[in-house]
Amino acid sequence: MTKLQSTAATALEDVLRDGMTLAVGGFGLSGIPADLIEAVRDSGAKDLTVVSNNMGVDGKGLGILIDAGQVRKVIASYVGENKLFAEQYLAGRLEVEFTPQGTLAERLRAGGAGIPAFYTRTGVGTLVAEGKPHEVFDGETYVRERAIRADVALVHAHTADTDGNLIYRYTARNFNPVVATAGLLTIAEAEVIVEPGNLDPNHIVTPGVYVQRLVQARDRVKDIEQRTVRPASRRTAAEAVPA
Repeated sequence: MTKLQSTAATALEDVLRDGMTLAVGGFGLSGIPADLIEAVRDSGAKDLTVVSNNMGVDGKGLGILIDAGQVRKVIASYVGENKLFAEQYLAGRLEVEFTPQGTLAERLRAGGAGIPAFYTRTGVGTLVAEGKPHEVFDGETYVRERAIRADVALVHAHTADTDGNLIYRYTARNFNPVVATAGLLTIAEAEVIVEPGNLDPNHIVTPGVYVQRLVQARDRVKDIEQRTVRPASRRTAAEAVPA
C-alpha cells in the first residue's frame, strides 16, 4: 500500500474532524508544512487543539487557522509574532497552554517514545507548574509534565522516499522530528520525493515507520518573519580599506 497521496487535501480528507488535536512542525515560518496547513484550513474543521512551537504570523503559517476561527486551544511556547493570536487570547476567545520550549520538545518526544510523563526542574515555582504534581529528587524539586500524543501530526521535510523516510534541511529540521513521532497518524510533505534505496540510511532522521502518508510539497516562496538586510549604500570596514 503506497503512502504517497496525490494532494495535501487528499491526504487529510478522511482523517480531519472537529475537536481533534494536531501537532505541527516548524519554527516560526521555517520548516512549516504549509500545504498541509492550508488543507486543514480549507477542510473547515474547527474547535482544533494545535500543538506547535508557535502559531506563525498573521495570515501565514498556522496564523491562517487563527484567522479562520478554527482553533480552540493552542499548546505553544511562543506567540509574539501573531497579533490576532494575542488579541484572541487576551479577549478570552482562545485557550492557550504556555509551555517552556524545551519542555514542549520533550513532551512531544516522550509521546513518540511511549513515555506518559516525565519530571523537569523547568517552571518550578512559576505559573507553568501550578496544579501539577511535584517530587523531590536529590534535594531538588521537579514538576511532572505529561507527554503529548496528537491525533494527527503534520510535518515538512526536504527529501523523502516513498516509504516515508524523511530528511530535513538545516534549521527547517527544528520541531519536525519530534512532531513526526508524536502523532497517532503522521502526514509528511516533502520538497523532493525519491524511490526507496535512493537515500543514504545514515542521513535519514525520521524512519518511515513513523510516517503513514506522504505528499509532494508545492513549489512556493519560503517566507521569513523578519527580514533584516544591510542598506545597499553601506560598506563594511574591509570594503572601505583601499587596495
